[in-house]
Amino acid sequence: MTTTLRPTAPEQRGPGGARSRSYEVCVNSRPVGTVDLATDHRFGPAAGRIVRLAVDERDRRRGRGTVAALAAEEVLRGWGCTRVEVSVDAGAEVGLGLAGALGYVERSRAMAKTLTAAPRLPEGTEGRRMTEQEYPGWREASRTAYAQEWIDRGVPAEQARAKAEADDLALLPDGADTAGTMLRVLTYEDTVVGTLWVALRDGGPDAPDAYVFDVEVVPAHRGRGHGRSLMLMAEAEALAHGARTLGLNVFAGNTPALRLYESLGYAPTAYHLYKPLL
Repeated sequence: MTTTLRPTAPEQRGPGGARSRSYEVCVNSRPVGTVDLATDHRFGPAAGRIVRLAVDERDRRRGRGTVAALAAEEVLRGWGCTRVEVSVDAGAEVGLGLAGALGYVERSRAMAKTLTAAPRLPEGTEGRRMTEQEYPGWREASRTAYAQEWIDRGVPAEQARAKAEADDLALLPDGADTAGTMLRVLTYEDTVVGTLWVALRDGGPDAPDAYVFDVEVVPAHRGRGHGRSLMLMAEAEALAHGARTLGLNVFAGNTPALRLYESLGYAPTAYHLYKPLL
């Protein structure tokens, strides 16, 4: 049997080389599923994304998804993409297994927690608003560190810095005065030991009400429990502003952060994977 992709609509083009197109997955010309492809708007035309891949129930467990994914990669190669990105829900065991078998590697995972009672900070620890004087230095350092996280995980430096710049402008269009944004400084015995950026979100019924975009402990004060205190402060801030769920993203390989989030009750909601297109 021959499995192919058949376009269902004309290819869409956008600014900056953006491309997208939808396909039917066909076996001997019989439709058995769908695939949606696009260049990844976060990284530009060199990065492709399998936005959605679905095989009809009666045709599953026959290798259709594997062949469809490989065919999708060929399409993206034809577009000039040098890697492919995909996000898989944490509960989609078949999808995660397929991605692993095809050589996709985790870059990061989304996690979330349902909030109940506001936690108390440890004795001697306090949170306060970030001052106008502190904000410019924090913003530059946060953006630089964020770009480096992507560079360390295989994203070309130019793409990583462009993404950091674009995300910064999108998420903080009005700087510290951006609506729903909470920028906080953690102190311990009157010494600054960390910073926090948490924001309210309205991403739909399945998305967290609030999101931790940045949590950073001052290097000289790491390993003393201040990361946990920052997360407790994030939960208290989110609850105080009406949020009932809090989400975050943790990069693969950041084992201390992952263990901290797990110990606080955060659970994976999605895995973000990638694969070079050689």
